[in-house]
Amino acid sequence: MSSDLRSVLRARVDDGTVPGAVALVSRGGRTEAAAVGHADLAGDLPMARDSIFRIASLTKPITAAATMLLVDDGLLALPDPVDRWLPELAAPRVVRTPSSPVTDTVPAERPITVEDLLTFRAGYGFAADFTFPAAAALFETVQRNPLLPHDYPPPDEWTAALAKIPLLCRPGEAWLYQTCSDILGVLVARVAGRPFPEFLRERLFAPLGMDDTGFDVPAAELDRFTVLYGSGENGREVVDARDGRWTRPPAFPSGGSGLVSTADDLLAFHRMLLDEGAFRGRRVLSAASVRLMTTDHLTGTQRKEGEPFLEGQGWGFGGSVDVARIDPWNVPGRYGWVGGSGAAAHLVPATGTAAIVLTQQALTSPTPPPLLRDLWRYAA
Repeated sequence: MSSDLRSVLRARVDDGTVPGAVALVSRGGRTEAAAVGHADLAGDLPMARDSIFRIASLTKPITAAATMLLVDDGLLALPDPVDRWLPELAAPRVVRTPSSPVTDTVPAERPITVEDLLTFRAGYGFAADFTFPAAAALFETVQRNPLLPHDYPPPDEWTAALAKIPLLCRPGEAWLYQTCSDILGVLVARVAGRPFPEFLRERLFAPLGMDDTGFDVPAAELDRFTVLYGSGENGREVVDARDGRWTRPPAFPSGGSGLVSTADDLLAFHRMLLDEGAFRGRRVLSAASVRLMTTDHLTGTQRKEGEPFLEGQGWGFGGSVDVARIDPWNVPGRYGWVGGSGAAAHLVPATGTAAIVLTQQALTSPTPPPLLRDLWRYAA
């Protein structure tokens, strides 16, 4: 382990920012690792390199990769309307203006496509203004708490409920956060003709050796599982215990935020992307699909409107893409994302670097906290 990387984590554990953290930085064929603090506030379980975390929105790049596997298979194409497999979303309607009530709608000018979902431009999702009626209805009905997707209903019921909510924007018009990844999870399962977790296991996790990644934690591995904490009126509070929701398979395997994983499992996924879809000599994803995932697809206006989440970055498939040197770590082409559970994973194709940090302290806003920025600065 690197004492330098350890000191980056140690400073934020010692000042009480997080109870513990695990980080990996891989560059030049060498991987530095550090695990600091504890998996719970009681201090009963020291953090370890193989500790298991809820990775929240780090699920999104994995869901995008799963979708691109179906594109590689020829079962999907980016321009395909999704209503062939998601008939609930046929003939979508859009609120007349973002501030209009959900009953004031007009027909969408075109159907939602696969590419719309991958680029988060389908018209569903979180806007910068959560008071918009359509955005509020989405939050109240189908995305109540993305950190706890185990509370969602089964996919068919969830999709039927979503279909009753009008789009906030026309398909292709604006970048909106979160919901498209959950829709993609349902789409992948229907196109593949098997449950989403089963498809991920066979096509991604097994080939990449991601044995600790999934939608639940086996009983035999719970001693490696971290407690998820949030910030409440009385300080740090438990959001989900070690023996909580992830001890059982979910009714809704969320493509937006449902997975648990480890730092090394995520490193395997990001190494595959850095190697243009290959892993240990085996082709997992096509190089063309990886390039599409890691290329910015947004217009300047869409990036600006998404700034509360993107901070000036663009968006590929399932993750952000740096387009400007805002901070020292913002290398154009840098791809990755941040999870609301206190996690982040990024890669830089130009340098072959991957940087991953996992904590169990939920974020309080879309703005990345100091620990994540500390790691990015160190890895730059």
